[in-house]
Amino acid sequence: MTGIPSLPRPSRPLLLALGLPALLVVAQQQLLVRQAPQLEELGNAPASSGPAALQARFSRPMQAASLQQASRLTPPLAHSWLGSGSNLLLSLAEGQRIEAPLELQLAGRDERGLTLQPSSWHWDPRPRVLAVVGAAGGEQLQLREHDGSWRPISPVWPEIPHVLPLGDGSGVAAASREPDGQLRLWRIPLRQRNLRPADEPTQAVRAEDPQPLQAGPVLFAHLSSNRQGDLLVQSGQLEPGSSQARLQRGGGWRWRRLPWSASGPMLLLPEGGAVVVPDTDGLHLETLPPQAPRRQTLPGSRDLSSFCPQAGRALLQRHWPDFRRSLELLEPGQPPKQLWLGEQALVASACSRSGDRVWALLMEGSVEPRLTLLALNRQGVELGRRLLSGWELEPGSGLHWDATGDQLLTTLRPRARGDAAPPPARAVLIDATSLELRPLQAPVKRAQWLVAG
Repeated sequence: MTGIPSLPRPSRPLLLALGLPALLVVAQQQLLVRQAPQLEELGNAPASSGPAALQARFSRPMQAASLQQASRLTPPLAHSWLGSGSNLLLSLAEGQRIEAPLELQLAGRDERGLTLQPSSWHWDPRPRVLAVVGAAGGEQLQLREHDGSWRPISPVWPEIPHVLPLGDGSGVAAASREPDGQLRLWRIPLRQRNLRPADEPTQAVRAEDPQPLQAGPVLFAHLSSNRQGDLLVQSGQLEPGSSQARLQRGGGWRWRRLPWSASGPMLLLPEGGAVVVPDTDGLHLETLPPQAPRRQTLPGSRDLSSFCPQAGRALLQRHWPDFRRSLELLEPGQPPKQLWLGEQALVASACSRSGDRVWALLMEGSVEPRLTLLALNRQGVELGRRLLSGWELEPGSGLHWDATGDQLLTTLRPRARGDAAPPPARAVLIDATSLELRPLQAPVKRAQWLVAG
């Protein structure tokens, strides 16, 4: 019987060549296991997460309880770390007012017990007042800093009839009126540093040069944005078929034409992915490309009054055949809930995060219109009422809620006395609980919040 020949024994150099990569992989794995966890990203979380929140991403799964115990906030506001794994959310408890910048000392351990390299952060989640202000030769966009100073962020244009802060704080869209009455549409990019390492110097908001949103002027325009910084522009001329709606994704410059026609302004859903399209049949919620087309319809004579910070919640104004109006709260999976019904004109509204508190600005009378601010809970029970005697609402002004300071912002004009010229309008801050007014000193045309980006 012929024996099986023996295989040659591998040489030592070959064994080393084969084994060395495996040893390197094992050594690298051991090194990574022993390496301290690192903070990979820290950024602002969506407004639906609470009055102020940060999203943190770590290189390793972390112990939320350890972060809660070892991290510090100054001033010491109540907060909690939510989630699990390597992505966690720092959320401030509701009912607290942020009146100054926050300092965050971030520390903790990962799930293996290894210590995170501590870091210090400067965090200011408060929004700024953005206003159209009269200037020599026309009007100008200006920002009010937290110290009360005002800074211009646009050239002086003859008139600025439309202005919209982008929902992510990355810029402002505006329309300037030409001498012939037509509109030029602009985007002003902004650079904010409201969250930065504590050892970096404070930087003011930086405005870049205005960039045209389209080549030529238009006769009319409406602007809408969401928290992703997407921008919707409805515009057109008097010619039939000239009206169009275009969408620009946040951070990009490519436009997508939308296929729907509307009987009024289209509004992007704050959380993104859809747009509210009004027509004579009611309000339609249309998904945006590249999602598959899908339509949801709410029939009836209704207008969208305002969105709530939490996804899927909004305030609707319903028009009744007897000329009364009602304010309704819309929540996911539920029919609209009536909160108020009356004969006054509902000129503006706002709501808290989930609609637990709602504010409505009512107007009645024609010769000397009277303004009333009404506060309601989600059951329609009145929480407060204040007659804004001596004030008139500046046309086109809304009611805007700031969760960080629990305050409302609107634009009011002091009522003229006798035959005197009407005084200039003022941006007015309103305590959301006591409904007390605090007018800002500088005269403005209109005012809104610019979120901290």
